[in-house]
Amino acid sequence: MNAFDLLTAGDAIHRLVAWLLLSMSVASWVVILYKLWVLRRAGRDVLRGTAAFWQAPALDGAAERVAAFDRGGLLRPLLAATQAPAAGTLAGSGPRGQQLTRLLRGALHQSTQRLQFGQVLLATVGSTAPFVGLLGTVWGIYHALTSISSAGQITISQVAGPVGEALVMTAAGLAVAIPAVLAYNWFGRSIARIEAELEGFAFDLRDLMAPDA
Repeated sequence: MNAFDLLTAGDAIHRLVAWLLLSMSVASWVVILYKLWVLRRAGRDVLRGTAAFWQAPALDGAAERVAAFDRGGLLRPLLAATQAPAAGTLAGSGPRGQQLTRLLRGALHQSTQRLQFGQVLLATVGSTAPFVGLLGTVWGIYHALTSISSAGQITISQVAGPVGEALVMTAAGLAVAIPAVLAYNWFGRSIARIEAELEGFAFDLRDLMAPDA
């Protein structure tokens, strides 16, 4: 049985499972390739951007220096959060240190959400694809045994072929799930490392803007 037969053979349930596994595989690989590119670039940009910030002679030109490296927009929200909020509002009330803590926390959430993009999809594919494949296998075995029993006398060779073809769905489910799980774990470590850099930069910004708070 080739890939085309797997997608077109069998009844509606079998084809639905096969196409669902194909869709999950395509979606996960698109996310994997996209996140490989994004996280690799983000790791370099955050290090270069923070270095450029601290090498700036003054705060006025620091944001422009960071923008030249911050292609993913991870550092700019933190710098924007250091701007004083409008006077006469709740955001502008309280000590300056509290204002910075609140604003930088929101900016960190904004940046980390960009890094976390696609992680839910990878986790969902990794956890559900084996069960989707198992559903296709159980359904295929049921129909194979039903058709064989109606044929009269049953031999091992008659059972082995249809059952073996049905088991391909389980293998397909694992083939879809394993890359998604591996990518999810690897990306999780990369995201945690970048988030640690962003959190450290946010703490340093707070100490710089409100040293006595």
